[in-house]
Amino acid sequence: MAVDILVEGPVAKPPETVELGSGVVVRDLLHVGCGAANPDKIPVEFFTPGEWREVRLDIDAGVSPDIEASIVDMSIVHDCSFDAVWSAHNVEHLSADEVPIALREFYRVLRPGGFAIITLPDLRKVAELVVADQLEETAYVSGAGPISALDMLYGFGVAIAAGNKFMGHRTGFTATTLQRHLHRAGFEIVNVARSGFSLWASALRTN
Repeated sequence: MAVDILVEGPVAKPPETVELGSGVVVRDLLHVGCGAANPDKIPVEFFTPGEWREVRLDIDAGVSPDIEASIVDMSIVHDCSFDAVWSAHNVEHLSADEVPIALREFYRVLRPGGFAIITLPDLRKVAELVVADQLEETAYVSGAGPISALDMLYGFGVAIAAGNKFMGHRTGFTATTLQRHLHRAGFEIVNVARSGFSLWASALRTN
């Protein structure tokens, strides 16, 4: 993951793997807003294969999650029950008033020493395209197809047109505002990096 601008420091790596004899202690990863099952959705930069047990959580029963729930109400998940939370392009789908609730839920389900990794669109970078009058031009090509500034602002238009209303975006962040929201949710150490058209945040619960 290439980083061109950094807030507070480098994106944190997971804690060292604990070894007991010849075995490795497997850590518990809550993958929120997981979508359809696909091991390639887990970033190996943060979660070394074989060292993490993925538990999939999604509001959409159609993707067969392990836990069917919304990220604004994960009450089915016990307090302090996971070592990490992985959230890829979920938080921007919430309304502004739901964002603090979801981030507090991420904090609540983490064990002390646990961390959240969150990625979502960088609206500062998107704004550069808007100012350049490139709202609908392709900014980059994802696995799902071409992505424009309009898609990053309001949600992937192709999927929304096909009937997937979960894909709509209702809020957004710059590096500064994402960092602020994570601190307010209780995370003691927060690092946010800009990479391409995305923000990557690591947020640590220390106690």
